[in-house]
Amino acid sequence: MTPQIEAFLEMMAVERDAAPNTLAAYGRDLADAEATLGKTGGLMGADSQAVEGWFTGLSQSGLSAATAARRRSAVRQFYRFALSEGWRKDDPSRRLEAPARGRPLPKVLSREEIERLFERLMERDGASALRLLTLVELAYSSGLRVSELLALRVEPFRRDPDHLIVRGKGGKERLAPIGPAARRAVQAWLAVRDAARKPKAPDSVWLFPSTGASGHLTPRRFAQLLEQAALDAGLERGRVTPHVLRHAFATHLLEGGADLRVVQTLLGHADISTTQIYTHVARDHLSRVVRDKHPLARKP
Repeated sequence: MTPQIEAFLEMMAVERDAAPNTLAAYGRDLADAEATLGKTGGLMGADSQAVEGWFTGLSQSGLSAATAARRRSAVRQFYRFALSEGWRKDDPSRRLEAPARGRPLPKVLSREEIERLFERLMERDGASALRLLTLVELAYSSGLRVSELLALRVEPFRRDPDHLIVRGKGGKERLAPIGPAARRAVQAWLAVRDAARKPKAPDSVWLFPSTGASGHLTPRRFAQLLEQAALDAGLERGRVTPHVLRHAFATHLLEGGADLRVVQTLLGHADISTTQIYTHVARDHLSRVVRDKHPLARKP
């Protein structure tokens, strides 16, 4: 990684409060571009023809439109930074056009499938079962991203709150509701969690502690546990993931009549166009209801 890339990432971290995952992705994208453009002087020496050739090669190599768009964004932001610092007098990425990409509809569970999942989770016994139930209750009632969910600290929950202030992407804060069922699950989990702690051992700061390097449960482990619970509930493999629970939260709110702007706020979306994808899912549901339930829609 060149000094210029390092300086750019430092600026993103300090001035724009970019999330660690964003910084890591941009670092990889810029390092890849630097390596590919090495024969033409790297990022600092490449002209517009070389940069455009690099970008064309992304789609030819089989990268998805979403990944190519992210790499384009990283390179364009890097060159704007280079201009502002006086490292370059031109922007060779100015003619890069964003790749066309359709936005796939999110995978969503029906309310009946959510109920089946909860029924199966509540049939289980033991601390690990209660922990998983609490995770699912919080994810479905609050619409948290998996990174936000697993990084919850235990102290606020000692007061049994009905909402939390969550720090999401870009360091932006928002209110996240905690439903009654989720609150009951959390309080039950706290009792088990505290009882399992060794005498005089320091308490973990995390709501869902783990012995791993992060100190809390990892997204991978949560996904594994959730998939097994979904299979036990008779749901197809791959249909239930931590992110699908967030999709279900948003879609079921819209189906229930929630305002799109409210859902945008609860999800922490900066752009309402990101939230609008859920209206297509909800519209499909409403169309099926009218087709199946309205008397004029019935076949003679």
